[in-house]
Amino acid sequence: MTKQSHPYHMVNFSPWPLTAAAGSLALTTGMIKWFHFNSMNLFFLGLLILATTTLQWWRDTIREATFQGHHTLRVMTGLRVGMILFILSEVLFFVSFFWAFFHSSLSPNIELGTLWPPKSISPFNPLHIPLLNTAILLASGVTVTWAHHNLLKNKINATTSALLLTLILGLYFTILQGWEYHEAPFSISDSAFGTTFFVATGFHGLHVIIGSTFIAITLTRSLLQHLSSTHHFGFEAMAWYWHFVDVVWLFLYTAIYWWGS
Repeated sequence: MTKQSHPYHMVNFSPWPLTAAAGSLALTTGMIKWFHFNSMNLFFLGLLILATTTLQWWRDTIREATFQGHHTLRVMTGLRVGMILFILSEVLFFVSFFWAFFHSSLSPNIELGTLWPPKSISPFNPLHIPLLNTAILLASGVTVTWAHHNLLKNKINATTSALLLTLILGLYFTILQGWEYHEAPFSISDSAFGTTFFVATGFHGLHVIIGSTFIAITLTRSLLQHLSSTHHFGFEAMAWYWHFVDVVWLFLYTAIYWWGS
């Protein structure tokens, strides 16, 4: 950075966008092969390529930010704008699921028996696992905010403890959702109710897993003393994403579990 007269980061050539594209192609093609021919080899190959690419790309970004000094104030401003736009795209992604849900539920057609839920569907009790998961995610939002306040005061040990608690809550949520799916009295092919339920909650569950991975990386960086009170955009991006996951779940719980049942 001392050899250039501007505050911008001129990114080096990287193989990871190409390997990410190849892994995504293998993953999606492998899913089709899995569904139609009951063969999971290509699916797991794509998953392995994507996991490896994610770790390597994250490693490069951490190195650029922490050790090479490329993340100047101007660069971090651009990263913040990029993260905001990414979360906005995720909001619109979930809007499409809610649109599909309300399209079918507000005016159920004759194929659904003009009822919602359809007569043959036995929905979940919103006061059982869904309510517990709501409490878990709200608590995780509190702990990640607690971690942020500790980081702003340079209390690294307290930050690490709060991040660990947030990660445990995220994993607990995922386990409970998996159990809920295992015990579900309907499937994704059971009318528009089953389809909208599993697609919306399933993609949210995937976002929880991604967010938990984000938290695990941030926790590792905290243990390695990579974060400080004045230079921690990676932590902020993780916290924004996790709060987005919390808010989406509140809408899912209210609309699909409580009102929709």
